Amino acid sequence: MSKLISLLYGVVCYAVFFLAFLYAIAFVGNWFAPKTIDSGDAASLGESLAVNLVLLSLFAGQHTIMARPGFKHWFTKFAPAQVERSTFVLASSLLLILMYWQWRPMTGVVWSVENPAGRAVLVGLCGLGWLTVLLSTFLIDHFDLFGLRQVWLHFRGAEYTHHKFQTRALYKYVRHPIMLGFAIAFWATPDMTVGHLLFAGMTTGYIIVGIQFEERDLVSFLGDDYAAYRRQVPMLLPIPGKRAAREEP
Repeated sequence: MSKLISLLYGVVCYAVFFLAFLYAIAFVGNWFAPKTIDSGDAASLGESLAVNLVLLSLFAGQHTIMARPGFKHWFTKFAPAQVERSTFVLASSLLLILMYWQWRPMTGVVWSVENPAGRAVLVGLCGLGWLTVLLSTFLIDHFDLFGLRQVWLHFRGAEYTHHKFQTRALYKYVRHPIMLGFAIAFWATPDMTVGHLLFAGMTTGYIIVGIQFEERDLVSFLGDDYAAYRRQVPMLLPIPGKRAAREEP
């Protein structure tokens, strides 16, 4: 029964994530959603700035704390290890939903591209960014990243093992294609408002800071393999002529 409960919990957490991810595309792109980054009830500039900064900080803080090995070790003293990743995914998703709900639009125009071809290019780049995010998760194991592999292996009575470190496709050219995809999706818009600029700027800043924490943990866990990979491959922006020395077996 405990195995079934863990599996159902993981599936529910994944479903909440998947809905939150789909809504993120509509929210950031101002596409077909009841509430987007530039729609909803407006407030004063001061209130909007304060509320939006708190929402972004909550998400960044949760990610920074719950992704650290120390927190994971503490968490598994009180909860089954197989649901640790699913709980992280659920907490992240709920904070995203809170952001969608409480975000205050700041609709002052920073830029607006009127040329139809220019608008189409930017919308296409935004879509490419989201596609890069999704594709990159499958390159490293989508279901492990979002907790389903852990609860499924536990349900089957199999021991969880970490994947062997390797680089494939996009990971041969940048170390963090998921984060590159997010950055492209957040910045590629034909209509940049003050609120959208705040969102894009703060999330990009957090991406850069968060990578430093993540890579410190990766070097500690993977050792020389990841240290060499970090020296050979750029963090976010692909540089011609540089690629990982490690190839997929």
